[in-house]
Amino acid sequence: MIENRKQKENVVLAGLLTSDLDPKLFEEDIQEMQMLCETADANVVACICQKRDTPVISTYLGYGKLHEIRNVMKQLNAATLVIDAQLSPGQIRNIEKIVSGKVIDRGQLILDIFAMHARTNEARIQVELAQMRTLYPRLTHAWTHFSQQVGGIGTRGPGEKQLEIDRRLVQKKISDLKHKLHKIEKGRIVQSKGRNRVFRASLVGYTNVGKSSLLNALSGSELLVENKLFATLDTATRKTYIPGAGSIVISDTVGFLRKLPHHLVASFRSTLGVVSDAHLLIVVMDASSAWIEQQMSTVKSVLKDLGAEDVQKLLVFNKIDLVKDPFVRKRLTIAYPEGIFISAKNKEDIAVLREHIAHAVINFEKEKQIADIIVRKTRSLVHEDR
Repeated sequence: MIENRKQKENVVLAGLLTSDLDPKLFEEDIQEMQMLCETADANVVACICQKRDTPVISTYLGYGKLHEIRNVMKQLNAATLVIDAQLSPGQIRNIEKIVSGKVIDRGQLILDIFAMHARTNEARIQVELAQMRTLYPRLTHAWTHFSQQVGGIGTRGPGEKQLEIDRRLVQKKISDLKHKLHKIEKGRIVQSKGRNRVFRASLVGYTNVGKSSLLNALSGSELLVENKLFATLDTATRKTYIPGAGSIVISDTVGFLRKLPHHLVASFRSTLGVVSDAHLLIVVMDASSAWIEQQMSTVKSVLKDLGAEDVQKLLVFNKIDLVKDPFVRKRLTIAYPEGIFISAKNKEDIAVLREHIAHAVINFEKEKQIADIIVRKTRSLVHEDR
């Protein structure tokens, strides 16, 4: 039987290095965009970067550079230009006219990957909500071509009429999707009430650092594990036994990413609620990554946005088996003395991680008991004063 394989779409990737951006960070963003393109089943045939102080307001990249890109796209048979930026609808439209092809920005690319990997009903609703939030501002100019074609006395405004209908439909769809997500969230709150007495841990970190692999190793489950960005979108929760601490619940969450569009974060806020509700955050980093500091900064920023910066944390460096250079290993241990360096594939390493989790659970229970004693004593004193 011959397997039908979809041919990968050829794309040209472009980025802009402005004067306020660190060149190393820019390089990381471009490499990340290449990985995102690969995850979206696209074939990057060329990567073109421009260096200028500020972006061009109407086209983001300079006109000369866009004409150069148009020629490259034609030569390499690429119908799509992917730009590492969050573009306005007007900018996308202007760029498409110049390059004579489709233009995708960072947010659209990530959203496309989210749509590919949404498996549960909740994830699909969240993706659709993000798509609607992306579509709504772009409707403003969607029908202007129709008005211009018809034009004239007696036919004025059909484009505007259709635009208003479309905007109302999208607004209603957004409202319906929010209502569905609210119902799912209420169901989750009811479920979590039943687990209130159980210690809750949550795996958080950058995308593709091996959180799903760690959850599998800790709980004996079989979650999907792929070497791709955003391989899993849904929050997976598993109950597992930790020697010395008893049964706990561990959740795996959607991975974080630099420059994640706000409408995506907003759409997935209900899923990420398990982070702020956790008693322990297991912050997972990729020990083999060249961009640990930047990724750590992103994780801290997202946790702050979720109101989880004060939750107890364990810093875990996964994939240490991929770090072959002993000097790099030594540098990591000196830079992060509180770090736990493991490989999710190594049973002994997982046993060490379990010990650290047990210690965190025991400390939490002690602090809880002390807090309970203080509350009881305070109430007793208040009662005596009366």
